[in-house]
Amino acid sequence: MNFVSIFFTSLALAMDAFAVSLTKGMTLKEINYKIATKIALFFGLFQGIMPVIGWFLGVRFEGYIKSIDHWIAFSLLGFIGIKMILGSNEKEDRCDFLITNKELLILSIATSIDALAVGVSFAFLSIPIAPISTSIAVITFLFCFIGVLLGRKIGPIFKSYSQIIGGIILILIGINILNEHTSIISNILS
Repeated sequence: MNFVSIFFTSLALAMDAFAVSLTKGMTLKEINYKIATKIALFFGLFQGIMPVIGWFLGVRFEGYIKSIDHWIAFSLLGFIGIKMILGSNEKEDRCDFLITNKELLILSIATSIDALAVGVSFAFLSIPIAPISTSIAVITFLFCFIGVLLGRKIGPIFKSYSQIIGGIILILIGINILNEHTSIISNILS
């Protein structure tokens, strides 16, 4: 795999985590470089580790992983998105002072399940996983760090709607992941 392919694979895998980071930047009350770094580290580490796990699982569990990965991601993102929307009328302007490690863990897993499946594919293609997983982790970290800070800037524009917008974004990411793997929406519209 050449550098350009690795870069674009990394970029594609980072997009869901970037969108969630942007959402968290919009909805958290207190954002600073430490919090942005924490969020970016969670997403970067999980995006980098999951392809390695998938690569080692390889042939043994490919069918099982590919058959349910999209449902897990959809369920986790949908749950958190609905929770954000329902909590929007309880709080003013922005959601919380800090994001919990538990929430970051759930979001990191949900947005990196596709990276696990990619790792399985790389095992079948006999592609070395170390340079790709490193690239995925670094690019995801950078995009998520920028996403949190960008979200902080645009969050006040949306004020009390940022929780609802953030929840809708998470649900839409979940639906998109589900649709990419099952074409449910295409089948409904046909």
